[in-house]
Amino acid sequence: MKICDIIKSDQIIAELSGTSKEDVINELINLFKNDERVINLEKVRTAVLEREKIMSTGVGKGFAIPHGKTDAVKEIIAAFGKTKNPIDFAALDEQPVHLVFLLVGKDSLVGPHIKLLSRISRMMNKDEFRESLINAKSSEEIYSIFQEEENNYFEIT
Repeated sequence: MKICDIIKSDQIIAELSGTSKEDVINELINLFKNDERVINLEKVRTAVLEREKIMSTGVGKGFAIPHGKTDAVKEIIAAFGKTKNPIDFAALDEQPVHLVFLLVGKDSLVGPHIKLLSRISRMMNKDEFRESLINAKSSEEIYSIFQEEENNYFEIT
């Protein structure tokens, strides 16, 4: 499964308005208010925020990947956003976050969920890729950057 199979440009926010970790997570979750793949948006919110309480998903290098698993979605969903100003995400490297990738998996789809987390992490470890995302001006441009990165560097599975 590819990232571009589960995220579209209307699930990308080129400039998040939130100023805290919880604000930006909620802003990304709210993109799914009228999404037919979501059975219960508040259960999605709870799953992601509860997972965040266990350990910060700020993985370092200015990137966070808040995620959770729940039966409140029909399939894996994702959203992405970037902040204008850095946000304290209690990241592992203690650096603020600019790039936030939300991933919500279905309870019964653990394997694909873990593979997507791994794929996103590998992509975000590339300095040039992160820099391209930070410099992007629109949701469409961000989506194109994800597409190009997947096409150039990952085999289709």
